[in-house]
Amino acid sequence: MSPTIREVIQESESRLSGVDSPRLSAELLLAHALGCPRLTLTLDRDRALSDHELASVEALIRRREGGEPVAYILGTREFYGLDFLVTPAVLIPRPETEHIVEEVEKAFDKRAEFRFADLGTGSGILAVTIATLFPGASGVAVDISAEALAVAEENAKAHGVADRIDFQQLDFTRETVEGEFDLIVSNPPYVTQREFEEASREVTAFEPTGALVSGEDGLDHVRAMLPGIVTSLKHGGRLLMEIGFGQGDAIVRIITNNYPIFDEVTVLKDLAGLDRVVSTKRL
Repeated sequence: MSPTIREVIQESESRLSGVDSPRLSAELLLAHALGCPRLTLTLDRDRALSDHELASVEALIRRREGGEPVAYILGTREFYGLDFLVTPAVLIPRPETEHIVEEVEKAFDKRAEFRFADLGTGSGILAVTIATLFPGASGVAVDISAEALAVAEENAKAHGVADRIDFQQLDFTRETVEGEFDLIVSNPPYVTQREFEEASREVTAFEPTGALVSGEDGLDHVRAMLPGIVTSLKHGGRLLMEIGFGQGDAIVRIITNNYPIFDEVTVLKDLAGLDRVVSTKRL
């Protein structure tokens, strides 16, 4: 007799004991293979699976056993209530980055018309989400990776905002984005070399290293990008940048000691009370 949904979940969870969140992984992959919501797994837990369904589940579980992140297997990840295409060319969106969007919502009226730049857009989560939330906003999203930009453009098309975002391939640590902006957002690489070496294999073996690591102290990109931001940000414009936990004081010193043109340099905490976003305004 073929195994039931409940039995497949139990077996899969056991097989995935060596990866992060084995139960959740098993349920997400099974729901994807069956083309149903996770709730259905509970409601139909005693339903036996067909040979075809078992083969589909097996293929996904085998990939997860090897450490491949669920987001890459499924090809999507939710961010701020929106579904985004993700591939190994881009970082997997993380909930910590949503704090930047929350601050944008505090700073701008939903009916406001403004120009923004997203430095290191990756899958486009910040640019696309901002354009979706603010119909009057338009901007530029840049990345050094052509493959990442292709993913970001697909996400912009999927959410109907591609006509308001100009995607450009450039190195924002060496090149300045043309134009003047009311808002600049960025989730730059900020992981230290040591943190990367100690990270889970799910990160080090699958996510793009260049989008994660930024030198020995994790601040190489921050130092390099600030001169261009000074040039591109309008007077009164706001900068919101994601940072690593514990980097707040160092980044505040870098900005205040070298760029007096910035005012109100503030470090915002995440839900765990850790440094997560630097917020500042150009005088």
